[in-house]
Amino acid sequence: MITELKTKNSVRRVVLSQQAVDMLVKEHGQHPDNTLLFPSPRTGGYWSPDAVSRINRKLLAKAGIEEHVRFHDLRHTFATMALSSGVDVKTLSSMLGHFSAGFTLDTYTHITNDMQRGAAEKIGGFMETATAKPEPEPPDPPEERRCKVIPFEGVG
Repeated sequence: MITELKTKNSVRRVVLSQQAVDMLVKEHGQHPDNTLLFPSPRTGGYWSPDAVSRINRKLLAKAGIEEHVRFHDLRHTFATMALSSGVDVKTLSSMLGHFSAGFTLDTYTHITNDMQRGAAEKIGGFMETATAKPEPEPPDPPEERRCKVIPFEGVG
């Protein structure tokens, strides 16, 4: 589904799965009179960066993740998982709002290097199959056991 995402200064078109749209519609139903999708319960306005960081730390602790993970790291996780799942880089670049696929590739070089190694292994596998020596043909059966072949020209 294509929907419009309105920010303070612009409108962007975003493609979302129906499942994601349903979840967002349900969330907006919690505060239908507010134009923000995730308003601050304190102010009804935007969340402060500090509040987002505090919530992120609480969620990480609840999930048992002790290492420092920034909220922005979720974006990198999404991009890495998308690339490793086969999403083409041009589409991903557009989804992330990058100005070019080259920038996306430069940013996520670590995953593209892993993908290149995987591709090299696959190519090595089919090259090995393609260059393998064929099994020798089994010998023909003795004359008395062979099927009788009738030449096509002699029929009719």
